[in-house]
Amino acid sequence: MFYEVAKNNHGLPLDPFYALVGPRPIGWISTLSKEGVANLAPYSFYNAFAHNPHYVAFGSGGLKNTMQNISDTGEFAVNLATFELREAMNITSSNVEGDEFVLAGLEKSACNLIAPSRVAASPVCLECRHFQTVELPNDKGVVGDWLIIGKVIGIHIDERFIENGRVNTAAMQPIARLGYAEYVTVETVWKMRRPA
Repeated sequence: MFYEVAKNNHGLPLDPFYALVGPRPIGWISTLSKEGVANLAPYSFYNAFAHNPHYVAFGSGGLKNTMQNISDTGEFAVNLATFELREAMNITSSNVEGDEFVLAGLEKSACNLIAPSRVAASPVCLECRHFQTVELPNDKGVVGDWLIIGKVIGIHIDERFIENGRVNTAAMQPIARLGYAEYVTVETVWKMRRPA
């Protein structure tokens, strides 16, 4: 099967693209509005892109509260979405006004270097300063998607998941997005060394 993306002529009932790039980690982004209202939303177009310093980025379709808050304050936090927190993460994907922490029944914890709160129950949080927002225009030049890049300036790790000097990522059971409404949980770990 081959299809041209611009023509969208795949003949399937749903766009297969989302099932082809995955699993995609979930950036569970917490922000704070300039008025002091907390916001928490999951983004499945998310990943890490540099190691020294660390940069992360997520894609946003449409102008959402998360983007506005980051534009206004220059700060955001990325919380690790885990199997244990999957229902709360899903609730925070709702398009509502107000504090999604409250909506999902999630306890907040203070970040150390930025104003937005982090998800207290999440085993990992990356505190970020906004670096750049890149416009992603469609074929007609209309911008409806954006890539938001943040520089990681602080990291929280639940020490229960540090074993023999290494983080046991699988023990945290992070979840990731596949296609459509499908998710996956990291449970099986195997090693492979790169050639010298």
